Amino acid sequence: MKILLTGRTGQVGYELMRSLQPLGEVIGVDRSEMDLSDLDQVRDVIRRIQPGLIINPAAYTAVDKAESEPDLAMRINGLAPGVMAEEAAKLGAALVHYSTDYVFDGTKPEPYTEADQPCPLNVYGRTKLAGEQAIAASGASYLIFRTSWVYGMRGKNFLLTMTRLAAEREELRIVADQHGAPTWCRTLADTTASILSQARGAGDRAAWWRENSGLYHLTAQGETTWHGFADALLDQAAKKPVLVPISSNEYPVPAARPANSRLSCVALMERFGHLPHWRDALTLCQEL
Repeated sequence: MKILLTGRTGQVGYELMRSLQPLGEVIGVDRSEMDLSDLDQVRDVIRRIQPGLIINPAAYTAVDKAESEPDLAMRINGLAPGVMAEEAAKLGAALVHYSTDYVFDGTKPEPYTEADQPCPLNVYGRTKLAGEQAIAASGASYLIFRTSWVYGMRGKNFLLTMTRLAAEREELRIVADQHGAPTWCRTLADTTASILSQARGAGDRAAWWRENSGLYHLTAQGETTWHGFADALLDQAAKKPVLVPISSNEYPVPAARPANSRLSCVALMERFGHLPHWRDALTLCQEL
């Protein structure tokens, strides 16, 4: 089976290139080969490759910059996934897509489930929600995985930023009133591959997709704050600065963030298997 993977050089895409190898012929593309802001190019690449599975970790992820580039963010996050889903439906292929905790406003006191009504606070969240809705309306077989607080050892993310700043400063002021689950990009990739291997091993793959298509929350287990995440990831640092907890109001940014980014992954774990605790995943990431 041909697997078309977008964003192959991104932090999730890079890990997927490794995790997906046992499942088929993985054809990874980056922005130079398939620019998600060019919808005609997206169609052309899919029609040329004729994949049996499309996996789309690529996205416009500059949350604050999206406030000033809403049209570009919508093309990449909202319209392009819809085009992928339409093309997948025509081919009889399936689509795997990644979304975000930022589709919620963070006012719920408990972890969000897949049944909760989205209410994004920012442009990024609205565009990612539009992508979810376009996929669901396409008629394609699909898996949408909402995740949160993604980090890894490449790209731009909180872990790398904190590691760099810790070497430069004596004190770091870190937001302590936003709650979520830091999720290692390799956890996302390996879990995705594990689920897709179940589909591959099914006696009737079409039936498997009919039964399992849908939206799932996929994050590491447990919860913390950005301050708690920083404290844990810098615990073994040669030079650990003083970490001062602050409120979101003390760290103003263009795009509002939800105070509660906790996602319940019960539905995914009951159907597909266990997810690791965020602290265990962090330890493995830092040992590489």
